Amino acid sequence: MTATVDVLVNGYANDRVASSVILVRENDVTIVVDPGMVADRRLIVDALGRCGVHPDEVTDVIFSHHHPDHTLNAALFAHARFHDVWATYVNDEWGERTDVIEGAPSVRLLDTPGHTMQDISTLITTKDGLVVCTHLWWSVEGPSVDPRAQDQALLEASRAEVLALAPVLVVPGHGAPFSPSELSR
Repeated sequence: MTATVDVLVNGYANDRVASSVILVRENDVTIVVDPGMVADRRLIVDALGRCGVHPDEVTDVIFSHHHPDHTLNAALFAHARFHDVWATYVNDEWGERTDVIEGAPSVRLLDTPGHTMQDISTLITTKDGLVVCTHLWWSVEGPSVDPRAQDQALLEASRAEVLALAPVLVVPGHGAPFSPSELSR
């Protein structure tokens, strides 16, 4: 089993901020990771449409952490289960967190604290290899030291843990996807 990954919005952080917004599909499961701030909500909705997905068809939403720039547009997905570091939420039910998304065995959650103490990364096995959606990096360009990190040493340990998994692609919190080999430039 493998999942597919489409980046709906490449995030950025300069004088304005937008999170990277990612679509993951496997079996009958349709996941959006970090539906946060963007210049216009239509950027998310239109990108979903180009992928053949209506917001009502999104089954799951994953938050890497709870900063508004990663969560602001969650209400676009009225029928989704929501996942974070603590739990899975459905309507008014607060359930156990699972590290594997139900119906999508190729999608796992991994605790990766540092930026915040409640960060998780989404690990996705694809036909090309492992893709990691994470806020351990803002973008391939940096910053190497996270100016908002709650614990930079812990963030560095989480980065090392993710890189040890040998991902083929990293989708950072505020930038275009990159190969881990680009980090050593």
